[in-house]
Amino acid sequence: MSNPIPIPIVFVVDDDESVRRSLRLLIESAGWRAETFGSAREFLSRPQAFTAPSCLVLDVVLPDLNGCEVQSQIADRAELPVIFISGYSDVPTTVRAMKGGAVEFFTKPFAGDVVLGAIRNALNRSGEALADVEEMQALRDRHSLLSPREREIMALVVSGRLNKQMGVELGISEITVKAHRGQVMRKMKADSLCGLVRMAFRLCVGPDGENGKRTTATTPAGFRSIGPAHATAPWESARGTGDGRAGKTRPVRPRGIARDLRTADQPA
Repeated sequence: MSNPIPIPIVFVVDDDESVRRSLRLLIESAGWRAETFGSAREFLSRPQAFTAPSCLVLDVVLPDLNGCEVQSQIADRAELPVIFISGYSDVPTTVRAMKGGAVEFFTKPFAGDVVLGAIRNALNRSGEALADVEEMQALRDRHSLLSPREREIMALVVSGRLNKQMGVELGISEITVKAHRGQVMRKMKADSLCGLVRMAFRLCVGPDGENGKRTTATTPAGFRSIGPAHATAPWESARGTGDGRAGKTRPVRPRGIARDLRTADQPA
C-alpha cells in the first residue's frame, strides 16, 4: 500500500488579521493547508521539520522582525521558498528580498489568481528540494554501508584508475580489486560507471584529501546546498583559461577514464 501524498502547506505571516483570513480562504480553496501567524517570532517558534511541500507568504513589515530578517534566518531552507507581500514597496527592500531568493514580491492589494500562481510555483520548488534531499540521504545511507576498503576503491574508480593500477596502489591483487569493485557497484546500486561517478560527485567523494591522504569527505547535512557551490567533480581541477580569467574550472580527463568507461561493466 503506497503512502498517501502529503497535502502542501502554505504558511502566512502577517500582522493584519483580515489579510491572514482572506489568504487562508484563498489557499484552502486551492486544496492546500494554511497556517497563519501574526508575528515572525510566532512562526519561527514553530517546529521547522517539513515532510510536505511548503512555502511562506511573508509580510515585509511585522511588529517584531521585518520580513527580510525572517528570510535571512531561514535562508538555508531550500524546501521553504518565500513570497513577499507588502502594503508598500521600495526598491532597496524589493532588491534585497529578490537577491535573498524570494519567489515573488507583491504589493497589496493583489489579485488572488496571481498569488495562487506564485504559491503553486513555490510549492513545486519545495517539492523538488524535498525529493533532492531524500535522494541525497539515500546516497549517504548507501555510502555508509561501504567498508573502508570499498570506499578507497570507489574513490579510485571514479578518479579513472584501472583495476591493475588500483591493485598496485593498494597492494592487493587485481582479482581482489574486481571483487571490491563489484561490491561497491552493488551496495551503491549503480548500474554503470557513469552512474557511480555521478553519485561520487554529489557525495564529494575523491581519492585525495589534505596532505595526499585518501578521504571520503561528504558535504554537511542540510538541503539548501547538497554540495558546495564551488565544488568540482573528482576529475576536475581549477586552472586559468588562458585569457586572464584565472580560477575558472574546466573538466580534465583523468588517466584511463575513456578506457575505463568502455569497460565499466566488466565482470566483478
